[in-house]
Amino acid sequence: MNYSAPFGVELSSFRWSPTEQFSLSSPSPSFLAGGIATSFVLFYLVSFINTSRKGKLPPGPKGIPFFGNLFQLTKDAWIDFTEWKSKYGDLIYITVAGQGMLILNSHKVAADLLDRRAAIYSDRPRLIVASEILTGGVLIPFARYSDVWRRMRRASHEGLNNNTARDYYPAQLKESALLIDGVLKDSNNWDDELKRAAVSMILGVVYDKPTIENCHDPSIARVNDFIARIVRAAFPGAHYAEYFRWMKYLPPSIAKWKREALEWYHRDSELFGGMYNDVKEQINKGEDRPSFAATLIRDDKKIGMTDIESSWLAATIYTTGAETTSTVMAWFVLAMVTYPEVQKKAQEELDAVVGRSRMPTFADRDHLPYIVATVRESLRWKTAAPVGVPHQSTEDDWYDGYFIPKGTICLANIWSMNKDPDVYGPDAEHFNPSRHLDKNGQLAPAFADTKDGEHFHSGSVFCLIKAYVANPLTLFFKVMSDTDSEEGTEFVNVFHRTLTASIFRICVGRHVANNSVFIDVAALLWATKIEPIKDAQGQPIMPDTVSTINDGLVLRPVPFKCSITPRFPDVPAIVEQTKELGCIEYEETVHVIFQYSAMFNHH
Repeated sequence: MNYSAPFGVELSSFRWSPTEQFSLSSPSPSFLAGGIATSFVLFYLVSFINTSRKGKLPPGPKGIPFFGNLFQLTKDAWIDFTEWKSKYGDLIYITVAGQGMLILNSHKVAADLLDRRAAIYSDRPRLIVASEILTGGVLIPFARYSDVWRRMRRASHEGLNNNTARDYYPAQLKESALLIDGVLKDSNNWDDELKRAAVSMILGVVYDKPTIENCHDPSIARVNDFIARIVRAAFPGAHYAEYFRWMKYLPPSIAKWKREALEWYHRDSELFGGMYNDVKEQINKGEDRPSFAATLIRDDKKIGMTDIESSWLAATIYTTGAETTSTVMAWFVLAMVTYPEVQKKAQEELDAVVGRSRMPTFADRDHLPYIVATVRESLRWKTAAPVGVPHQSTEDDWYDGYFIPKGTICLANIWSMNKDPDVYGPDAEHFNPSRHLDKNGQLAPAFADTKDGEHFHSGSVFCLIKAYVANPLTLFFKVMSDTDSEEGTEFVNVFHRTLTASIFRICVGRHVANNSVFIDVAALLWATKIEPIKDAQGQPIMPDTVSTINDGLVLRPVPFKCSITPRFPDVPAIVEQTKELGCIEYEETVHVIFQYSAMFNHH
């Protein structure tokens, strides 16, 4: 596989001989500070003059010259946005170092702009290092509108739409059985088992890889390392090239940051290309089993992508989807420990519909409204990505009497939206699946201006990496000084991802992801009792539902212990039987049984 230089950067065009009298030392801190300050002043003045002529900006807190609102933002920026909402409303405009940012605090405003005006608000902010060099412009979550993006988007839809998602049911059913087996054997490490199951599932979906048996499998570390590299490069202030665009054209020999980014691009390309070629070899041997990579290979002429584009697209689905499910599932487990009445009601539904002689399957989903409602509530209750995917406007716009300048970065405050009492009721802070049901106990229509009948964020459980600048500004100077520090490394190493985009950018993997969450939730509730551990006096030790692990972008619950035990004696045997029977035959058998049962009940 041939790898061209990313984004048309032809290194051969830089003609520099070591015999020439030429040197370029790193600019001094004072020089850089002066240059940055001058740039900010000019940018600030030009922006102020242009915007003041065109209209009134949306309200927002006053900032200071040049830096804007930078120092008013904390690490928990979504909390700041929510507090400002009570004073400034659903539409808030702030600036950071001259860059305008629009905070969207309600479902309606977000839907009006990101959906109904998607043609204006579906671009991405430019990232020279993270997108154009480190990932060669072919990491679709970072990609800006182009022919490459359109080809990759079309290919993603072909391989992950609602119809093709059904091809992955067997792999997901198998993983649900393996997940139950794993957590029952070692409930102390239930969170690690969730992560293993998620990586194993996505490897099967994307590359038809065999099941990962070990929580410490190198594939898991590979995902974490790749994500950490991307996030570190995307941090605002991590690279001067994002502010001095001419630095992109420096030759790698005198720009260490560029040399390292190019090296990683080629290493990752070799890795992803190898995994992609493994699927090609399987197909050539006649072993053409369902997988996303196999779909890309079969349809390569119709799709019109190069091998490098296809291999990176497959890898993007793999890396960005690998830990997503485990994040949502961790919040689900916390909810079950905290709200035993919800767990009891869900298990009563499973006993009535599925019984105790087999595990639940996708054929049961339409008959399990409370389980589906529990999945929806797990996605809403504790938002994994509290601030949404960054969008950037491509032209001037006006909304509700306010002027929104071209180039404004738009962030949806999902944290505020999913806790809005006007939408979800006065108990929005609590875990209550019944809010998604009608008076007859069936799934209620979607809340206004939410996604897929779920929530503004939950339609793309698969696409968390897209939220890479969800809290984009609070470490502006800190990252410049200690990106490689222990704290900075920890900040990105546990990067988990979720959020939706506009109608143009809506996550193509949401069907596969939501299927995985559904079957894992159903399997855990069918097979296990999830309870708090007890102290020496036999009293339950309740986990903390307020504190979170905040990695700046995505929230996970703080580590907690719980008891996960079989609900009834036959669980281990049925789980083992499910694994041995084979999920394709198992799904088909259960579907036939379900059809005959429905016919019998009808008569």
